[in-house]
Amino acid sequence: MKITVHPLFLAVGLLTAIFGGLPTFVICTLTALLHECGHIFCAARLGFECKKISLMPFGAAAVCDIEGISPADEFKLALAGPLVNCVICVAVAGLWWFFPESYAFTDIIFYASAGMLVLNLLPAYPLDGGRVAKCLLCRFLQGKRVNLALRAVSILVVLALVLVFVFVARNATLIAVAAMLLFSAFQKDLPAQKINFAEKKKKRGREMRYVILDENATYRDALRFIDGSRYLVLQIYGEQFIDEITEDELCQKLVEHNIYDKIVEQ
Repeated sequence: MKITVHPLFLAVGLLTAIFGGLPTFVICTLTALLHECGHIFCAARLGFECKKISLMPFGAAAVCDIEGISPADEFKLALAGPLVNCVICVAVAGLWWFFPESYAFTDIIFYASAGMLVLNLLPAYPLDGGRVAKCLLCRFLQGKRVNLALRAVSILVVLALVLVFVFVARNATLIAVAAMLLFSAFQKDLPAQKINFAEKKKKRGREMRYVILDENATYRDALRFIDGSRYLVLQIYGEQFIDEITEDELCQKLVEHNIYDKIVEQ
């Protein structure tokens, strides 16, 4: 897993260090990384791969290959990051309940996670809330109508942030987030690339792992059992034994199939 750093991220870090806010900056960065780890682990569980994490001036972003992902799985993937922030908030609040004196040392952790949770649940693309909105809109709209609806919602969120800045809180972060969302609303997503499992390096001397699957099992079901430490051998059964597929054969088949396809072709 690679971690890339945007030049402006370093600039923001330097400025916060100069004005005495380095501890807060570090905590916010770690919170963002934990948030992205939620997406990464969920993606791996669903059979997708994340190649890197990019540290940006106002957060982090995991770069994942999710070509062909279903709306239901994208819904889960989008909520995985905010779920991590929610767990952190609950854990810290629980710590306060049992040890009130810990508040002075953990308040920044709580507020950083809470702020990231609220921000990412905004229904503006490409935030997690926007991706959730996209999954829900796909059930009622198709094609360009989904994109138009997402852009309209994103613009409304931008206007709401500007109004909050003007009438409630003169916080420059609100304008920065609004500008980022406005720019993203009219930016196309980079095309995803299908993961080529067949090109992954094979480790020698691994222990064999035999797994029995039903004849209706999909490639996604099988990918959950690949852990890198043991060599996977699938045994497919219906009413009787159907076939045995090794990890190498599974990876070769996956190059030509979608992860939602059944392993056994009817």
